Amino acid sequence: MLTKYNLKMPHAVFSGEDALEKIYDIFAENHVKRLAVFSDKGIEGAGLLDLPMAKVKETGVEYTILDDLPAEPTYMEAQKLVDQCKAYDADFIMAVGGGSVQDTAKLASILMTDEYGIKELLDTPDRAKKCIKTLMIPTTAGTGSEATPNAIVAVPEKQLKVGIVNTNMIADYVILDAVMIKKLPRKIAAATGVDALAHAIECWTSNKANPFSDIFAMQALDMILNNIERACDDPEAMDAKNKMQIASFYAGVAITASGTTAVHALSYPLGGKYHIAHGVSNAILLAPVMRFNEPACRERLAEAYDRCLRGDAKTVEEKSAAVIAKLEGIVKHLDIPTSLTEFGVPREDLEALVASGMEVTRLLVNNMREVTPDDARRIYQEVL
Repeated sequence: MLTKYNLKMPHAVFSGEDALEKIYDIFAENHVKRLAVFSDKGIEGAGLLDLPMAKVKETGVEYTILDDLPAEPTYMEAQKLVDQCKAYDADFIMAVGGGSVQDTAKLASILMTDEYGIKELLDTPDRAKKCIKTLMIPTTAGTGSEATPNAIVAVPEKQLKVGIVNTNMIADYVILDAVMIKKLPRKIAAATGVDALAHAIECWTSNKANPFSDIFAMQALDMILNNIERACDDPEAMDAKNKMQIASFYAGVAITASGTTAVHALSYPLGGKYHIAHGVSNAILLAPVMRFNEPACRERLAEAYDRCLRGDAKTVEEKSAAVIAKLEGIVKHLDIPTSLTEFGVPREDLEALVASGMEVTRLLVNNMREVTPDDARRIYQEVL
């Protein structure tokens, strides 16, 4: 556990009923004149962009919608939207979408300059400064991007996803309105929800865990474990959906204060090379990695059991095992695939997966139990 720690958060977060109404106040406070709206075709097609845009139109500000973004963008694809935002000369950014949309908008907020682009930030992320304020309106309860200083992009030449981390990317404003996730398809709600679950349990069991991250990680874990299945199964379970959205934000704050571990590290090659959705990649690896980690974080998992599950288990070992069984049960209940063969990943690619996964040292150093190439190989073999 860290002995020195800090926490940076968005300037203001609005949640609960009619939270979208806060758009008026945010725009007035910042004298917004030219707005860049980041989204994607899927969000527009689902009608989700209509809700916040109705408020935007009432404010009378000029706006442009930047939505030519695939689900798991490469850094070049993200750069295209950043360039469009620059060309429009926006004075404020609003992102309406999931992790990729928010990440791209956050990158744009520090890249309203011709000095460098996303490619340069892959190696030197600290060089960029905040250029323009942002408002994040997540349409999933999972990524936590609205709370983090991270942006994830695919790097095709490495066949890997890379995280760019710069605290200047932390959003200025966040609106968490459960109406934005009410009609989310179960498949997407499940994958993004398990992503949030991974964020919470990884930050709770991270080498960088500290009193700041612990309070958010544990609260997120409690809310997710006890609400995720109902939130995904019942379209009308607005209370559970609202709790999932808040928990996702809490887990994002935990990432900012601490950091994810080997689940995320080993999942990055799956998204980078095989384009498996980020949440699904994490779901596949969640239980195998936590079983591997269990001897090193048994006490922490038992603590999570006492707070979140509160069952009949007596010993530390029983409690720890029950938490991992619960993680597996959730993934199974939500019908998320647990084998890479379902995504056409051939066994012959095992060594390439190991090599790519071991490159993600930024996250592997957070893992309580050291992961060697042999360990990574065994974990990947378990899901192949």
